[in-house]
Amino acid sequence: MRHHLMAAFAALCCTTAVHAKDIKIAHVYDKTGALEAYAKQTQIGLMMGLDYATKGTMQVNGNKLVVIEKDNQGKPDVGKAQLASAFADDKADIAVGPTSSGVALAMLPVAEEYKKILLVEPAVADAITGDKWNRYIFRTGRNSSQDAISNAVALDKEGVSIATLAQDYAFGRDGVKAFKEALKKAKVVHEEYLPTNTTDFTAGAQRLFDSLKGKPGRKVIFIIWAGAGNPFKIADLDPKRYGIEIATGGNILPAMAAYKNFPGMEGATYYYFAIPKNPANNWLVTEHYKRYKSPPDFFTAGGMAAGIALVEALKKTNGDTNTEKLISAMEGMSFETPKGKMMFRKEDHQALQSMYHFKIKVDPAFAWGVPELVREIKMDEMQIPIRNKR
Repeated sequence: MRHHLMAAFAALCCTTAVHAKDIKIAHVYDKTGALEAYAKQTQIGLMMGLDYATKGTMQVNGNKLVVIEKDNQGKPDVGKAQLASAFADDKADIAVGPTSSGVALAMLPVAEEYKKILLVEPAVADAITGDKWNRYIFRTGRNSSQDAISNAVALDKEGVSIATLAQDYAFGRDGVKAFKEALKKAKVVHEEYLPTNTTDFTAGAQRLFDSLKGKPGRKVIFIIWAGAGNPFKIADLDPKRYGIEIATGGNILPAMAAYKNFPGMEGATYYYFAIPKNPANNWLVTEHYKRYKSPPDFFTAGGMAAGIALVEALKKTNGDTNTEKLISAMEGMSFETPKGKMMFRKEDHQALQSMYHFKIKVDPAFAWGVPELVREIKMDEMQIPIRNKR
């Protein structure tokens, strides 16, 4: 009997050894190009998330996690080709990325073609989990609706007139659309769309001021902007003389240096390192200071959430990378991130998550305007539309 048991045990050992394999994760991201600063944070966050969720082993069920990096240079055609090459040539089991919404939209059909999961982080356009979505797409990153609806929740009061300033592409237009849809009381009186590479905001600012200056009550210019250019320069043109205030969502710390000029400015943010109180965020903040001598930023938290989500899904499948098993594991899955709990909605695989209503405080100890928490806007407070064709 003992001999049989030992033989069975030996067989088991061997099978485990044979099955232990590298799990290949392709990170296709905007390593160079206009969104490079964001992309670097995502990469650091992803590696920290994998580290945290595997307790430093970089293994799930004896299978080693191997990250393959690809630079899509912020170009849709390059992103598309690189994702195909990651799946076909590198035999990647799963992919993460990219930063740009335009690149992400080009990559979605590739995931469907190869029947492999693309975990979108941090590209934001609603269409990614909306009308361009397919069942192989999951997203830990927030979408435009989450950004917009949380900001609407923060600004939506009777008698408020709002003009929007956004970049003229998917990120900006989707953001404004979702923001408008979420407003119940305030009114949008003007939408200003400017090219993504705008540096001179004078003409746009004038149109914004003209649209608001005669309105009674609270007057707000709500800014949705990413990447280069500083739309906050419109404050130099003195909107205060018309009683106009500026509002915006959160941003990366360097961009929030501009917020120092706006004490008391309100909005809603996706993440600020000092706001969430939970074990994952405590670990991230402590480790990031230790490794990089600075606090983790917006996209670091997102990258970490993506890393944790992958590990949690792989734990559920016992390290099996079969796409159908992963989809079953991930649909409706809750997981703990630096932002607290996230959950992949079954219908469109969008991660539902908290957002944070803030007010800017100026603190000389920080180079940026500090977003102080007004309150956490929980996932069930935001009715995020399901926009896919499923």
